Amino acid sequence: MRVVVVGATGNVGTSVLEALSDETGVDSIVGIARRVPGKPRDGVEWARADVRTDDLEALFHGADVVVHLAWLFQPTHQPLVTWRANVGGTERVLRAVAAAQVPALVYASSVGAYSPCRDDEPVPESWPTDGWPPAAYTREKAYVERLLDRFEAEGPDRRVVRMRPAFIFRRGTASEQRRLFAGPLLPNPLVRPELTPILPIPRGLRFQAVHSHDIGRAYARAVTTDAHGPFNLAAEPVLDRSRLAELFDARVVPVPPALVRGMLAVAWHARLLPAAPELFDAVMRLPILDTGRARAELGWTSRYTAVEALQELLAGVRAGAGDDTPPLAADAGGPWRWREFASGVGGRDPVDQLH
Repeated sequence: MRVVVVGATGNVGTSVLEALSDETGVDSIVGIARRVPGKPRDGVEWARADVRTDDLEALFHGADVVVHLAWLFQPTHQPLVTWRANVGGTERVLRAVAAAQVPALVYASSVGAYSPCRDDEPVPESWPTDGWPPAAYTREKAYVERLLDRFEAEGPDRRVVRMRPAFIFRRGTASEQRRLFAGPLLPNPLVRPELTPILPIPRGLRFQAVHSHDIGRAYARAVTTDAHGPFNLAAEPVLDRSRLAELFDARVVPVPPALVRGMLAVAWHARLLPAAPELFDAVMRLPILDTGRARAELGWTSRYTAVEALQELLAGVRAGAGDDTPPLAADAGGPWRWREFASGVGGRDPVDQLH
């Protein structure tokens, strides 16, 4: 089996490569990225390409499965840039898959594609995928779901899998996730429970998480079996106020979401924080995922708990941990994080300044 992984150097991509390398039925792996690693990876052939501009069809010829993971989170202050990369880029990937006659596509959707839910009853994969339109990330994920609807209708013999995971964490992605969502002003050493005796939490906040290695295993199952359709992926338990209090060994103080949202909006407009306030709005409205279909049809269960995944991320942030690909590198923001400041903190992708 020949598998092409688009966006192979990020949080999910590196774990997918690792999981595919352990599959005896996979004999050829092509990793595609805008910035390929300088260090070789056993069993992986690297190819440099940008989904927005480069010829993808030639790279897809002869593939049995294309795994599409490429996604641009920044710049939040230039939504047309992320739209062209995420929606326009995905449309180009789909056209290339069809033109190269690849028989299967596995796509990285998200819990963010789902419409808001008013309660904590876990939702199945049939829940509407209209996202939260004011937030760029969820708006784009929802729109791509419509592209996939059309793609499936135009090629009914093609196998299409949509993976819809919760928040994905591990230690090696800590520097990237801190850079993308918290920004350059967060002091790494302060991210420790003993320094947080009181933990302010927006009232009603709860979310799910899953370890990146578990996500890699789920993708490998989707690649090597005849699975098709959407799959929710999340680990237990749901991370709510009580779980976060245990994790930080702190007394939780509920705060009004409107107050938190207002503070985030001020920080984002002042270029002190890269994550837009609309993303907070979306997170507060995310449904809880029912993962029964993944267990039944992929034979997948998480080996790490959600608490363990979040603990790894927090420990990685404290240590300034990274991985050996350009987007995950611990020093991708430059000495003293100068690239992050020079990017305008959400004005453009700071890692692009590596070129």
